Amino acid sequence: MNRIFVPTQTASDCQRLLAQPIVHWKKGCSAMTSAACWDAAKGQLPPEITAVLESANDPALTSLVLLTALPEWEVPLPGGEHSSFTDVLAIVRNDRGLVCVAVEAKVEEEFGPTLLAKRKDASNGQSERLNYLHEKLRLQSPLADTIQYQLVHRTASALLIAEKFHAQAAVMLVHSFSPTARWHEQYTDFCKAMGATTLSEHIYVVPRFDVPKLYLAWCAGDKKFLEIDLPSLYALPIGSDGASYRSRVMNC
Repeated sequence: MNRIFVPTQTASDCQRLLAQPIVHWKKGCSAMTSAACWDAAKGQLPPEITAVLESANDPALTSLVLLTALPEWEVPLPGGEHSSFTDVLAIVRNDRGLVCVAVEAKVEEEFGPTLLAKRKDASNGQSERLNYLHEKLRLQSPLADTIQYQLVHRTASALLIAEKFHAQAAVMLVHSFSPTARWHEQYTDFCKAMGATTLSEHIYVVPRFDVPKLYLAWCAGDKKFLEIDLPSLYALPIGSDGASYRSRVMNC
C-alpha cells in the first residue's frame, strides 16, 4: 500500500483507483457520480456536505475547510482478506483542529451483506475481524444480524483514520445520490444500534466517544451529477468480452 499521492487532472483520474475500474465506472452509478461531484466542488467540500455538517450546530463541525480529498483511501483491518476502502476521505479543519470525514457514496447500490451473512460460516479471520470491529466501536453486545456490515467497518475505519491523523473528530458520512433516498432506513437502524443521539435531521453523535468524537451523517447529493458521463481511462472491451462488460456494468 503506497501513501504517495498525485493531484488529479480530471475527474476521470479517480477511475484507476477502483477495485474494478471498468465495471464500476458508469454514468449514474456511485463512483462516477461521486467523482463528478467532488471535481465540481473545485477544492472545497461539496456544498451539500457542508450544509449537513453545519446543521448539527456542533463546534467540531462548523466552519470546516477542506485540506485534501483522497479517493479510495485504504484502511487495513485485522482478519479477513481485504482492506476497507473509503470512497472519499476528506481531511478538513477549523479552529478546533482536524476532522476526518469518511464518505461512502451511494446511488442505488446496497450496503452489501448483513452481519448475519458475514457471521454465517465465517472463517477464523472473518470472526477475528468482526470481533475487532465490535471492540473498536466499543459495543457492549453484538450488533443485530440485520445490520449492514459495510456500515460497521466504514465507521470503524473512520475512527482509525481520525486516530492516525490525531483528529478531533471522525465522521462516517453516507453521500446518497439516490432520488428516493434508498437504504436510508438501514442507515438509521445502524445509528440506533450504535446508541447514537440525534443532533439534526441527518446527523447523529455517538456519546461514548470523546477524542476523537464520532459522528454518523447522511447527506443527499446533488442529483444533477447522475447525468454526467465522464470519459473512461480504459478502452471498452470488444467482442464477447464487451458483451460480458455490458452485462456487469448493468449491475453496478
